[in-house]
Amino acid sequence: MPYCLYLRKSRADMEAEARGEGETLARHERILLDLAKKMKLNITQIYKELVSGESIASRPVMQQLLSEVEQELWEGVLVVEVERLARGDTIDQGIVAQTFKYSNTSIITPTKVYNPNNEFDEEYFEFGLFMSRREYKTIKRRLEQGRIMSVKEGKYIANVPPYGYQRQKLQGEKGYTLVPDPQRAETVKLIFEMYTSGVGVSRIVRRLNEMKIPTAKGGAWVNATIQSILRNPTYIGKVRWGARPLQKKIVNGKMVTERPRADEDTWIIADGLHEAIIDEATYEAAQDLLANNRAPSITTKRTIKNPLAGLIICGKCSRRMSRRPYSSGQQDTLICPVTSCDDVNSYLSIVENKLLLALEEWLNKYKVEYEENTKQSNTSMEPSILENSISKLRKDIDLYEKQLDNLHDLLEQGVYSTDKFLERSKLLGERIHTANEDISNLEDQLKQIHAREKGKELIIPKMQRVLDLYRYLDDPEDKNELLKEALEKVIYLKENKRGRWDDGAMDDFELVLYPKVPK
Repeated sequence: MPYCLYLRKSRADMEAEARGEGETLARHERILLDLAKKMKLNITQIYKELVSGESIASRPVMQQLLSEVEQELWEGVLVVEVERLARGDTIDQGIVAQTFKYSNTSIITPTKVYNPNNEFDEEYFEFGLFMSRREYKTIKRRLEQGRIMSVKEGKYIANVPPYGYQRQKLQGEKGYTLVPDPQRAETVKLIFEMYTSGVGVSRIVRRLNEMKIPTAKGGAWVNATIQSILRNPTYIGKVRWGARPLQKKIVNGKMVTERPRADEDTWIIADGLHEAIIDEATYEAAQDLLANNRAPSITTKRTIKNPLAGLIICGKCSRRMSRRPYSSGQQDTLICPVTSCDDVNSYLSIVENKLLLALEEWLNKYKVEYEENTKQSNTSMEPSILENSISKLRKDIDLYEKQLDNLHDLLEQGVYSTDKFLERSKLLGERIHTANEDISNLEDQLKQIHAREKGKELIIPKMQRVLDLYRYLDDPEDKNELLKEALEKVIYLKENKRGRWDDGAMDDFELVLYPKVPK
């Protein structure tokens, strides 16, 4: 069986490269190829991790390597040090250790060869991973302390400056500060001036959009953006850290990261080195208004009153449309929440009925197409063609593996030099790898064909069930859950400008349905 190389940069490597010490992966590749030459190992693949990540989940090349090790495709893996394989938490370290152990795959470094099934090697390997994790935590803690010290010194350490500022490198020292962006700084002053004069957030949004002033990303203004600006102490010459700390949690067995807003009591706020845009009196006045206008907390569970919640997408700005109730007794309407968007609203009940009719019409067409496709599929050769291709690729792999065995004989006979041997073995390894990838892709296509055909059989009764059951439901939340079983989304577009008071115009809109069907 062949061997492979795994190359990955550490944080220390990146710092060394910044000092001009050369490209790390190229240097490590030379070291490991020399080691393979000395040990007469058949290297057929070199894996290079080009992204930096703490966990296996954020390192796609490592995931691929572990998958192949698990399948016992490698006799051994060469790395400059065992710490390159896993520096994450104990779960990641356990995954790496067990994968190599149960596949009986060796780990080869310039200083030691680790046999995972040898008790002493296993303990030495696990101890190396433990010490690596400890070192990583120490480095991470020092970096965080460095960030906090930089904030307390008044430096701006985030990558993206707040609206109204630009990042500027500090002269003669490490770090960055902020300088006002002349045009956007005036917009910030206008926002605070309007808000402290009694103009509400929604009206400020409408006014900025009418003035064609773009946001930092060039889009339209929304309420959340204005509120974020009003709450940001950066505009009075402060710097803050910890307003939205990174939090990790397990969701459906996978690690996910979030950045929820933290309580203001936990923020680190210090006097910044940058110039203020807003005076403190204006800023405090805005905070008082925000505190008084804060929405009351909801202690009871929120109930869905819109059966189309989360499904209808505005055809002009691509935002989710929402229900708007009226205290006057008028029917609820479906509107786009962006004030600058000119997609015209309609009565919610009319949109709901039209959606059901459109879904019923789609289902009738789908039934006809399914019957026609079923007749044609009897003569379809696509699955058999894929199976023949897979069989041919497997024969190619057998041939390549025999050629690899012959390479050892040629090396022993002196016909091939070691460099030529490595070149040829790498070429054959790439062919085997490509053939395995092609087989995997073809097998995926074959599975998709079978799954699609099976799914098509199930989609008709599923959609029919949704239509039959929907009209008997009264609870909007139940209706919403039922529709989400059938639809991914629905695009809503209405160009008619006659207004909501003209009942004849209320159903003059277009709906584009995206049913959940096998693809």
